[in-house]
Amino acid sequence: MLSQAGVETHIENGIATISFFHPQSNAMPASQLQALAQSITAIGQNPNVNVLIIQSQGEKTFCAGASFDELMAIDNPKSGLDFFSGFAHVINAMRTIPQLIIARIQGKAVGGGVGIACSADYTFAHTSAAVKLSELAVGIGPFVVGPAVERKIGIAAFSQLAINATEWQTAEWALQKGMYQELHASIESLNQAVYKLAFTLSKSNPEATKALKTVFWQNTEHWDTLLLQRAQISGSLVTSSFTRQAIQKFKTQR
Repeated sequence: MLSQAGVETHIENGIATISFFHPQSNAMPASQLQALAQSITAIGQNPNVNVLIIQSQGEKTFCAGASFDELMAIDNPKSGLDFFSGFAHVINAMRTIPQLIIARIQGKAVGGGVGIACSADYTFAHTSAAVKLSELAVGIGPFVVGPAVERKIGIAAFSQLAINATEWQTAEWALQKGMYQELHASIESLNQAVYKLAFTLSKSNPEATKALKTVFWQNTEHWDTLLLQRAQISGSLVTSSFTRQAIQKFKTQR
């Protein structure tokens, strides 16, 4: 278990587990996004790993999205691009590694947390795992995570999340829209289901799962460029006076 903010990887019997933690509701500072993307990429290069589980620590929040402290510190578009590129790198790493990825969502997911949930190939969630894309409420917009969310749940559901940016949608809603594949009423049941599927996939033909993943992610080859272009939009918007005031107000209510 992580005792301080960071990312750690555990590998056993062909199953890799990447865990991340931050004391501020598992918010994501730039350094942690970089570590997460690098850890995912490293798993993709490991021939002894057949399946990857991505999870966070704690109980109430899977991921609160961007670190508001770092958002407030951005004072120019270049710094903004650098920060939001972190989310782009995480999503592209999840997209391009050959292993299938299971996400374990034990609590609420906001912004980038929704992006991670949608970038996994199979997502398990607890019944408390409500979702929200709050970016528009702070003057930005879910530009970087948008392609991953839209791909998973469709433009109508993505639009609902993106526009109604102050309202939580329930875990049941996320299940119905296809963001989650399974819901579990207890953490014990959630963990059992995650590791049961991971064990099964660890015994599967890696060439078959690699080919299946390629099928799942077809027509996304341009995302290396697309997500960085989206990061540039967010990076420019975050420096505006409107957005800075909105972030400060939102931070006090978080």
